[in-house]
Amino acid sequence: EALVLRRGIYARRLAVNGASHVDAIGSGCNVACSLIIMKRFGESRRLLRDLLVRSRQSLGSDHDFTLNIVHSLVETLTLNPERTRDDLRLHQ
Repeated sequence: EALVLRRGIYARRLAVNGASHVDAIGSGCNVACSLIIMKRFGESRRLLRDLLVRSRQSLGSDHDFTLNIVHSLVETLTLNPERTRDDLRLHQ
């Protein structure tokens, strides 16, 4: 249920503010956290990689959201028993 609500908020933030807005990125992080909790690592990995690119471009590499996204991506990759070597690369 939380995932459904978070996805709805994320969709509204994207529509209203655009994909690179800090609120949209923050809402995307909330969706990713729900996916991690639910062990849906493939989905969380794809979302976090996308968020990381957008966050670096719009907020910078040292912004709290960017650093939290990197942390969540590492957590996703560490917890995923089906990870591959390619998954472990944090594409710059």
